[in-house]
Amino acid sequence: MIDITVAIPTRNEEKNIRQCLENLSGFREVILIDSGSTDATVRIADEFQVKILKFKWDGKFPKKRNWLLRTYKFTTEWVLFLDADEVLTPEFKKAVVPAVEAQDTVGYWLNYADHFQGKLLRFGLPMKKLALFKVGAGEFERIDEQEWSSLDMEVHEHPVLSGKTGEIKEPLVHYDCKGLYQYIGRHNDYSSWEARRYFEVENRKAGYLTTRQRIKYRLLNTLWFAPGYFLFVYILRFGFLDGREGFHFAVHKAYYFFSILCKIREIERSHKLCFRSENPEDR
Repeated sequence: MIDITVAIPTRNEEKNIRQCLENLSGFREVILIDSGSTDATVRIADEFQVKILKFKWDGKFPKKRNWLLRTYKFTTEWVLFLDADEVLTPEFKKAVVPAVEAQDTVGYWLNYADHFQGKLLRFGLPMKKLALFKVGAGEFERIDEQEWSSLDMEVHEHPVLSGKTGEIKEPLVHYDCKGLYQYIGRHNDYSSWEARRYFEVENRKAGYLTTRQRIKYRLLNTLWFAPGYFLFVYILRFGFLDGREGFHFAVHKAYYFFSILCKIREIERSHKLCFRSENPEDR
């Protein structure tokens, strides 16, 4: 048995969860943290006899992953956070065994073979996440959102760990079966969250940021970031070699960043209007 607890946050993931669970044999424990799914997600998980925990977010800290880290009694030294649209390969499972036996490492960045519209993207910016770490080594960064978010799970928050981190080269597969409609809907929620988070960063209330996050938040409120991102990913990172799917992906990502910009400007405008309406001198 691989001495790792695999934790999968879910909400209405019936299209993805089966392919995820089919590749998790050999792990000490598999947990589903479900936020009231109304589709067949839980029924499918029952077929695989995994442990199911119910989670209901109250709009405050902690969200789903930190809730698990703070309340669950783990029987393993390591936890792997896996999304329902992520699939482990035999090569990754072989690579993870010696990785978690290392005594001087508390966490690992994972690489992902990212698919878009059914095609593997071989170019562009690689997808990486710090998703495997020792229980007790840290938790996902704390953001006191004060109920301005509808996302009950840490999406863009990164784990903040005390100790050395490494990297596992063998990739996981990221393959979302929900389609473009759901993809666009999720990223509409994500862009709203990023716009709100931008002001937390500006007011120095954001806490821990990775190098990539610091660069991103310095550039989000600029007109050239979205087209610049497209040119960087599609031209300089050879995204055009991924064919039409590579073009579609670059366009959608650029539009995502443009949406964040528009929402930042909308929030700024709203704050100015509210301030004027409350200022007696302006009446």
